[in-house]
Amino acid sequence: MQRHPSSFRDPSGYVFMDQGKLYRKILPSYFETYDQLNDQGIYQSLFDKAWLIPHEEISRDDQSIIICPQKIELITYPYEWSFTQYKHAAQLTLRIQSFLLKRNCSLKDASAFNISFYQGKAIHLDTLSIEPYQQDQPWKALLQFNQHFLGPLLLAQRQGSHALKSLLYRIEGVPLKEVKSHLGLLSRFHPVLYPHVHLLAKTEVGTLQQHAQVQDKATLNKDSQLKMLKALDLYIGDMEMKENTEWSQYYDHTNYDEDSFQEKKDLIASWCQELQPKTIMDVGGNDGTFGRQLLNQLEHLVVADIDQPAIDQCYKKSIQTGKVTSLVCDLSQPSPGLGFENQERDALIKRWEEFAPDAVLALALIHHLSLGNNLPFEMTAAFFARFSPYLIIEFPHREDSWVQFLLDSKRDARHLFDGYHVSAFAKAYQQYFKLIKSTPIKGTHRTLFLFQRHEG
Repeated sequence: MQRHPSSFRDPSGYVFMDQGKLYRKILPSYFETYDQLNDQGIYQSLFDKAWLIPHEEISRDDQSIIICPQKIELITYPYEWSFTQYKHAAQLTLRIQSFLLKRNCSLKDASAFNISFYQGKAIHLDTLSIEPYQQDQPWKALLQFNQHFLGPLLLAQRQGSHALKSLLYRIEGVPLKEVKSHLGLLSRFHPVLYPHVHLLAKTEVGTLQQHAQVQDKATLNKDSQLKMLKALDLYIGDMEMKENTEWSQYYDHTNYDEDSFQEKKDLIASWCQELQPKTIMDVGGNDGTFGRQLLNQLEHLVVADIDQPAIDQCYKKSIQTGKVTSLVCDLSQPSPGLGFENQERDALIKRWEEFAPDAVLALALIHHLSLGNNLPFEMTAAFFARFSPYLIIEFPHREDSWVQFLLDSKRDARHLFDGYHVSAFAKAYQQYFKLIKSTPIKGTHRTLFLFQRHEG
């Protein structure tokens, strides 16, 4: 039994691994609450709503209760979500709290790390995050909710999508005093922003003892809390972020004509029909167009891209399929390990290795890695070989307009990239893969390659 390094904050229990499987150990201090939640059907109701990850009770004795949560193939963290994903995670937290409050319970914390995405939708992960409601006691997790959810969303509206990555370098949340400095004078008169940002920001100042004293004295009846949660839910639901990038409308401005675009789709579909993968990771996949066409044969598709608007489109287009995990990722600097000993939140590369898809798609990507990020072919080949036995990768030749644009941007250093050509690419990749086939895409200066990883 190996305790998971992310599971140390809650004295009620912890998550551990045993023979590659995830379990949760519940300690005696939580037995009574756990049994009450079972007896009242609260857990089952949350399972039925797909709001809480289902679990099965494995064993119990005087020292512990062991449960086994349903497996999530790939956990994503808040700093990898698009704007709409972030909104939905926030709204789920509020709706769970409202649901619990009506049943005399409450969430004891509101960390964004309690949420991930399962079967395409936001879901709560922490079985032990529920406690009995105390009469007229305000929701003690409200400050944390605003630091983890409302604050980053407000900053993203004003500063751009990079603010959605706030928890990447502030794992405890964004200080509300910083958020309010970006809101403007009129926000002091807003019925949602004033209490949730300006007023709560004042409670961030002072000692822990002073905070506890304020919480002990404060009162708010249940009906008022439910109205507050509803107003906050509606406000977040109406939030929008308009952000246009060169990639968000990528498929409207490609250098493919209609026939070549369709041929590329057909080639990928044909090759995947031969490979019969059940899981695919589409890296640099924009809005997931090429991966999503394969959903009828897939159990799970992961789409990763640097562009937030593109991933937001992918998420909204595929949410009802229940098969797609979308995440924002810069391959040149993927999410690192965070928290205590850098192990509390796993690095993205580690999570991808554990996910181990049957195949990886890397379409219209290698020229950006090689010419935009100066990554040698050998390094990207080694990178892709870490994840999957099969790789479908598109190589744009030097005559391609995007390649020409990237080379021209090198100015006086253009000659240093004379090694960017297909023979060097194929030679480097065959150090890690066997070339199965390659096919030029008609009407373009691009070639599609199918590689199989060397094993052993």
